[in-house]
Amino acid sequence: MKVYDYPTVYAAGGKRHLREFDIEELLFRKPLVVSDERTNAYYKDKIVLITGGGGSIGSELCRQLAKMQPKKIIILDIYENGAYDVQQELKIAYGNSLDLQIEICSITHRKALERVFEKYHPQIIINAAAHKHVPLMEHNCVEAIYNNVFGTQNLVELCEEYGAERFMMVSTDKAVNPTNVMGATKRMCEMIVQSASTHGKVKYSATRFGNVLGSAGSVIPLFKRQIANGGPVTVTDKRIIRYFMTIPEASQLVLQSGAIANNGELFVLDMGQPVKIMDLAENMIRLSGVQEIEIIETGLRPGEKLYEELLVKTEELDKTDNSMIFIERDTALNKEEIYKKIKVLREACDTGDDLIAKEALRSVVPTFKTPEEVNKEIA
Repeated sequence: MKVYDYPTVYAAGGKRHLREFDIEELLFRKPLVVSDERTNAYYKDKIVLITGGGGSIGSELCRQLAKMQPKKIIILDIYENGAYDVQQELKIAYGNSLDLQIEICSITHRKALERVFEKYHPQIIINAAAHKHVPLMEHNCVEAIYNNVFGTQNLVELCEEYGAERFMMVSTDKAVNPTNVMGATKRMCEMIVQSASTHGKVKYSATRFGNVLGSAGSVIPLFKRQIANGGPVTVTDKRIIRYFMTIPEASQLVLQSGAIANNGELFVLDMGQPVKIMDLAENMIRLSGVQEIEIIETGLRPGEKLYEELLVKTEELDKTDNSMIFIERDTALNKEEIYKKIKVLREACDTGDDLIAKEALRSVVPTFKTPEEVNKEIA
C-alpha cells in the first residue's frame, strides 16, 4: 500500500508522487500543529545550544528552531554523522541566512564543554543528549549515570558559570516511578534541574513526554525490518501500552514549554490516548500489504513496564495556556541534598561495577522500583 501524495517541503520538482506509508498515519489521530507566535518570538535572535543535536529529537529541535530566526544554533553531539546530516539538511534549506555551528564532544567531557561555553556564551541550552535505550542501559549502568546524570550536572554548572538565561531538559515518562536504569537516571536529572532552580541564577525547566514515533531505537523501525524480512514480528507482551507522539509534535512542545517556563517547572505533555503495541504491529502488517506474517510474544525485557505513567498521580497538575502542556508540582531538593546524592553516585561509578552503581541509583532515587513490583499490580 502506497500513498499518492502532494510534494513535501524537500521534494524537488513539485510533482505528486507515490511514497511509502508515513509513521504519522499509525498515530490513530491527526498530528498536532503546536507552533505559536510567542514561542517563535522567544527564540528569535538568541544563541541556542542543543546537546544531542544530531539525535532524533535533537535534530528536529534544530529544524524547528531554524524557522524561528535565532542568532545562532550550536549543535553539540558526540556522534558526528548525525550532526553532519542535520548540518547539511539545514544548509540546503537556509544557506547563509542561518548561523549554524557544529561542536563534537561529549557532555561528560567537562573541559571540552567549557570551551564551547567560552566560545559561544549560549543564552538558551536544551539538553537532549542522553543514553535512552532501556534494555541496553540495564547492563551499562555506570555509563548511563555518567552520561545522563553527570553530563546534566556539568551543563547546569556551566550555565551558572557562564551566565546563561535558560536551561531546558528533555525528560521522559520513564522517569515517573522508574523501573529501569534509564528512567532512574532521568529522574535524578529532573531532581538536579529542579534543585538548581532554587539557588541558581539561570531559569530551569524539564519537559517529560512519552515514546516518539520513529525515533532511533523505537519499535517502528524494528517492525519495518521484521516485516521486510517476512516476519515474524516480535512483541514483548500483548498487554503493553505506550503513549506515542511524532518527533515534530514532541519537539514543538519542548520548545514551547521552554519558552513559557518561569523557573523550576516540570512540564508534562499530554500524549493523548495510549496505543496498544499489538495494535501497532497489526496495523503495520496490514499497511505493508504482506500476507501471512505472524506476531510472536517474546516476554518482557529487563526493566520494561507494561504501561508508562506520564503523571505522578499523587500531585495536582497545573494547567498552562496550551491544553497539551501541564505543570507538575514537585518539591525541589536543596543544594546540599543534591550534592550528597551526586557524591554517592560518583563513588559508586568509580568502582566501575554496574551492580554497585545500580544499587547507588536505587538509594538516591526513592521512586526507583523493580519492574516485577509494578507489573504485578496490573497483571
